[in-house]
Amino acid sequence: MKLTQKVIFNVLAKDLNNAKDIVQIAGDRVLIGLLVKNYANEKEAVKDVQLYKEAGIPVSIGLGAGDPAQWKKVADVAADAHPDHINQVFPAAGYTLGRMVSLKAAPIVNALVEPSGEVGYVYIGTGPNSAHKKEKVSCELAATMLAEIGVPSVKFYPIGGDSCLDEVAAMVKATVEAGLEIFEPTGGITVNNVKKIVDCCLENGAKQVIPHLYTSIIDEESGETSLENIQQLLDFGYEE
Repeated sequence: MKLTQKVIFNVLAKDLNNAKDIVQIAGDRVLIGLLVKNYANEKEAVKDVQLYKEAGIPVSIGLGAGDPAQWKKVADVAADAHPDHINQVFPAAGYTLGRMVSLKAAPIVNALVEPSGEVGYVYIGTGPNSAHKKEKVSCELAATMLAEIGVPSVKFYPIGGDSCLDEVAAMVKATVEAGLEIFEPTGGITVNNVKKIVDCCLENGAKQVIPHLYTSIIDEESGETSLENIQQLLDFGYEE
């Protein structure tokens, strides 16, 4: 699957039926996230990814709340199941991309960077050990390093909704200047603030934006991702 839409919403689904309903409404405007942290082992995760793919569901493999301890599990599941999109910590993004290339697979692989609280600087130490080393680097350096190894997408997490749009704007600009086209804002995004966040990314040059909306659009009673909320997202426009 080639992700061609300008804005693609990365969402969860309670189960395969919920995922089918979401895709029936949204088509190629969504990715369905499967989080490896929720699986007891890699075999179970691979089985679900394959099941979803066979049903025509575009799958994004995720860590689970950005948990750096899951990085190898993500890479291993991706190598066996060949999803459409892979979420990965910055230190392991190149490794994961290399494995996929060697398997002649071509998913989008992102690299997670963390806002530092200072505009123009981020934390790239998002791995299981490096996450404890809070050392800032410039957005330009982070983006350039990803461009050097061919990682096409920057995941910016956690942004806390629209609370740090100035930091988002700075990272998007650096991403674009480095030649990367995809930006993925994540964390605290809802149907009420997503347009402001997506507009910020597009206005600063991103060619494709993949906002992640998880628990904020899940119905508390049913546990399903709300189809009404999915339709609200689509109503914002942003078609290819």
